[in-house]
Parts: sequence; structure tokens; C-alpha cells
Amino acid sequence: MSPNALQLTALSRLFSPGVFRDIARKGQSAMFSRLFRQTELATVDGNTVADAFDNAFAILRHTGFRDEYVYRAALTQNVLLGTHSLNTACMLTEFRAGACKADLAILNGTSTVYEIKSERDTLARLDNQIINYQKVFAKIYIVASESHIPSLIDSTSSGVGILCLNKRNQITRVRESSNNVKNVCPVTIFESLRTDEARIILDKLGVIIPDLPNTMIRRAMRDHFSKLPPEDVHSLMVKTLKRTRTLAPLNKFVGQLPPSLRAAALSVNIRNTDHTRMIQALSTPLRIAMDWK
Repeated sequence: MSPNALQLTALSRLFSPGVFRDIARKGQSAMFSRLFRQTELATVDGNTVADAFDNAFAILRHTGFRDEYVYRAALTQNVLLGTHSLNTACMLTEFRAGACKADLAILNGTSTVYEIKSERDTLARLDNQIINYQKVFAKIYIVASESHIPSLIDSTSSGVGILCLNKRNQITRVRESSNNVKNVCPVTIFESLRTDEARIILDKLGVIIPDLPNTMIRRAMRDHFSKLPPEDVHSLMVKTLKRTRTLAPLNKFVGQLPPSLRAAALSVNIRNTDHTRMIQALSTPLRIAMDWK
């Protein structure tokens, strides 16, 4: 199948957070049935909603159609679940880094950010993104299609790593990232954290925060962070976020999902009580799901 513009948009939107949350909360989704009709994929007898997601994803994975979700899925499967595990590493999506939001970051013994540049993206904002990522993360990788690789090699510094999602949807290393940990900015890291996470880091470093109103506590913490050693702040950021934002409780749930939805499950927050409803909805025969209201 070679989708037209409308079909391609529908295929991408099937994997949007809105559809995932809809199914989890209600056990059905009118948005799913509407978008699936627009893809014009066949409703084959015996197919379930899970099969529909996998079939749609198989088309998106073809070179030329791949969107950001396909890249995130590849990173999730090959790096987070392949090299690491949910018990030993933490994945962050849309994580604030200065004036930007990181597509995806993985924390294990260190922090690594992955900026996605799919076939549908330009490199226009990349310089600014790298500048901001250098303030927070130890390693920076650009994950791109083969068409972007020559430009990336020419336009980025040698310390920025480059990964390629090739035509077989395998991630290959084009250039290694250098270790940037000495250059991170403690204040920028602070601004990426929740107040409770910042407090944990200050406690670990022996910094006592006075009892202040909520309107003043962030300012006081920021002042303390500005005086701290970058490497110490980075190390404690990694340790703290691995605990406060752990994905380990999702192990069983992720294992029950079709491969095409695992990246969504690790980046879209839904209640634990909705997990069973989600699994049951995915087993719904597709012909019945087409009538979801």
C-alpha cells in the first residue's frame, strides 16, 4: 500500500496519545474507528484492534512514510528494551531541556538524549536544540533517516553522536557521542525538575532548604543549584529521576501489548486501573470496533 496524504495522516494519528488514552479510559474509541476508516486498510475477518495497530504500523515503517513515532518505537525496542530494561533504565519523553523539549532521553548510568529527525522533518531547529541539550545531558545523539546523514555529518560538531534508522528499520551508529557531563548547567537541570526531585538532590548534597512559601521555594532552590558542581548535579539527577520516574511497574503491561504500541505505553500516562481495560479492548474484533461511538 502506498498511502495518499489523508491516509498517511490517519496512520500517524492512530498512534497519538489521544487515541491511546481514549481506549484505556473507555475501552473503546470513536477516534480510532474514524481514523482506521480513513486509512482504508481492510477489516479482515479474525483481525482484532491489536492487529489493526500492527498492520498500520507496518505501513508507517516503510521508508518515506516514517514519522516520529516510528523512530521512538525503534529506540524503545532497540535501546531501552533491547540494550537495557525497564528495571535498570528510565525513559523520558518530551522532557524539558532549557528552551526545548527532548524527544526522548534514556537514563541508566548516565543520561543520553535522542533528537529525532525523520524523513518528514527538517534540520532547521537542530543547532538550537543541541545547545539546549548540552546544558542537561551527558550524551547527545541525533537519530535520523539515511537522507539526513550527510548533512548531519557536515553541520554538527564531532562530539554530537549520529544514529541512522536504515531502510530495514535497524538503528546503526554513524558517529559516537562524546561525554558532555562537565558542561551541563545545574540551573538548567533544576528547571527541568519537579520541586520534590530538586529537593531530593539538595538533601543528598547536604543543602538545607528553609521552610518557605511555595511562591519562594523554587527561587531559593534555584540559587542553591547555581552554586553546585555540574558533575555532582548531573549524577544525582540521573539517580533521582530513575527512581521518581521509573517505568518498572509497566513491565507486565508492556509485555501484553502488540509491539506497535509499546512505545506509546511507555510515554503516555494512563492509570494502572486502566491497564486491564486496554488489553481487553485490543482483543476486540476489528469489525465490532468499527462501530465504536
